[in-house]
Amino acid sequence: MLTIRIAAGSLRPAVAAGFGLVAGAIGALTAQRHTIDALRLRLEQLEQAAHNQHDANLAVQQRLHWELLSKAMDDEDLAEVLNTYEEDVTPQRHRQYLFANALYTNLLFYHRVGNIDRDEFFGFVRGIFQNPIVREYWNAGRHHRATIANGSDEAELGHLVDDLLRQLEEADIDEWWVIGEPPSRET
Repeated sequence: MLTIRIAAGSLRPAVAAGFGLVAGAIGALTAQRHTIDALRLRLEQLEQAAHNQHDANLAVQQRLHWELLSKAMDDEDLAEVLNTYEEDVTPQRHRQYLFANALYTNLLFYHRVGNIDRDEFFGFVRGIFQNPIVREYWNAGRHHRATIANGSDEAELGHLVDDLLRQLEEADIDEWWVIGEPPSRET
């Protein structure tokens, strides 16, 4: 019996040391987990800040675009700088094209910052393209859109508008608001 007590007594320090190692490892893992959670939270904050900065940059760019178009619409000499259409366009028609461009890019911006989804974009475009001048502008700018990178959001929305205009031209009904399938319903 004495031998068992001596053996058990010599194991106590080893068991205590083992428990100490396990407790230390658990403590280290807990501290590491807190560090990882803090880093993950900081990364999410940085991603949100980058997204906010991107939206702010888009807003500044949209404002600059509008200011340039406004100057061109007000001054025929400045508007002539932006006249890169393949056919001759009167100064009046060119100012109308500039305004049509402003309408379209405003919708594009609204979509990019998340104020409208693709279905809403589609609905607004379907409305503004009822105007023959806006359609004429779109067709006159076909070669401009050909330079947009395929696969980009802007290119995809441009193709969406091209398809919608084709459907509007082929339609046999006057109810333009029902022509074309919004993107979420396409198969």
